[in-house]
Amino acid sequence: MSGPDFPFLFPFSYASQSPPAAVTRFDRDALADFRALAGRIDGNGPRYTSYPTADRFHAGFPEAGYLDALDDCARDASAPLSLYLHVPFCDNVCYYCGCNKIVTRDHGRSSRYVDYLVREMVLVAQRLGTRRPVMQSHWGGGTPTFLDPGEMERVMAALDAHFDLLPEGEHAIEIDPRTVDDARMSRLRDLGFNRISLGVQDFHPEVQQAIHRVQPFAQTRDAVFAARRLGFRSVSMDLIYGLPHQTTARFQETLDRVLVLLPNRISVYSYAHLPHVFKPQRRIDTAALPAPAEKLDILVSTIERLTAEGYVYIGMDHFALPDDDLARAQRDGRLQRNFQGYATHAGYDQLGFGVSAIGSVAGRYVQNYRTLDDYYTALDADRLPVSRGFEMSADDHLRKTVIGELMCNGRLDIAQIEARFAIDFAQSFAPELRDLDELATQGLVRRDPTRIDVTELGRLLVRRIAMVFDRYLREAEPVPLRYSRVV
Repeated sequence: MSGPDFPFLFPFSYASQSPPAAVTRFDRDALADFRALAGRIDGNGPRYTSYPTADRFHAGFPEAGYLDALDDCARDASAPLSLYLHVPFCDNVCYYCGCNKIVTRDHGRSSRYVDYLVREMVLVAQRLGTRRPVMQSHWGGGTPTFLDPGEMERVMAALDAHFDLLPEGEHAIEIDPRTVDDARMSRLRDLGFNRISLGVQDFHPEVQQAIHRVQPFAQTRDAVFAARRLGFRSVSMDLIYGLPHQTTARFQETLDRVLVLLPNRISVYSYAHLPHVFKPQRRIDTAALPAPAEKLDILVSTIERLTAEGYVYIGMDHFALPDDDLARAQRDGRLQRNFQGYATHAGYDQLGFGVSAIGSVAGRYVQNYRTLDDYYTALDADRLPVSRGFEMSADDHLRKTVIGELMCNGRLDIAQIEARFAIDFAQSFAPELRDLDELATQGLVRRDPTRIDVTELGRLLVRRIAMVFDRYLREAEPVPLRYSRVV
């Protein structure tokens, strides 16, 4: 199928269209240095979708703490919110997956789940007291499109009853292309979604067989074409490197097909093989996983390829076209991080609904119970299903800001931080600055008394820079001065 009705079939490169100067083309020396340093990479670094990180959340955080947070949030009734809804159900298990999911073919379970989602919304909305505007919403999973159209309409009706989903906002849903057709895509658009995120992982048949996710290219292509025809603002694709039977050459073939479809955003995640934590991963043949050197080569080659094609390297594992909102936010210094990764609207309080969902409200982090039984039991008792959380201190807010600026915008204006938090930066962060100077000798940062700048090499290892300012890591053990593992 080709022709003027399907323009996205044709290969297209932003690189050939004289892209703006803001498009990042990594200096080959930086990528060569990154390759050379692979043998010295040491330990995993947090992704810092929150600070403090989720492993600091604790069960001693009570429901009353969440109620207090909602009361504080309610004091500014005009402030927009962000919403996250977790739908845990999947028809089939993908062996690589580490998400909180329930694999079932019984769609009757989702109907009951929707009932309880609505109950949770009612309890939260009653505490807020007014129908609050929502600038960003995201349905994740699991597979949100496991819900049938009627169930999705019930959820959206409840959201509309208690919140005002602003038409100019970002309203996204993760979809499995194997679960949608043109009619279903049309229903999603009618419900108010304007962005979709598609799981792809890899297009090679042998890789798909090994991870138990057979997804022909045509299914992904048809979902993208439907999104374009229906006027979705943005299409995102998720890829994973480090899966069984992947090679650099094979992953380049996957990128060939991705680039034909020209998604607005691409995320390229590293596969973490943790079969002792995630049981489905025990079905993956460890011997078929790429060697560390091959995995690193896949990553570096992917960065080279995508930036050469005109994508902006946003950071960590995110890429975007230069006219995408993420790239614009980065150019304007407005980029932020939330639990979905890099975002343009992460500064709002975020409410989480559903099992295991995380919220960030008025300086508190809140996470719901991870099992359906616990989640249902709490709501049956008219209690918010809080399993754990965290209340931030003044120091947490300061360090969250520092880490966010470095990870998102690649620079830190020290005078602005000093004025905002009424501190002497050099005095407050004397040990951190000594460690940062060591990273400067390695080429990751440049600094003077007025600012800190992340170099091109540092952007590839930005988690390592952020770790310097993580008080909880520093108190747990000395922060190693070698690099954090990105592969």
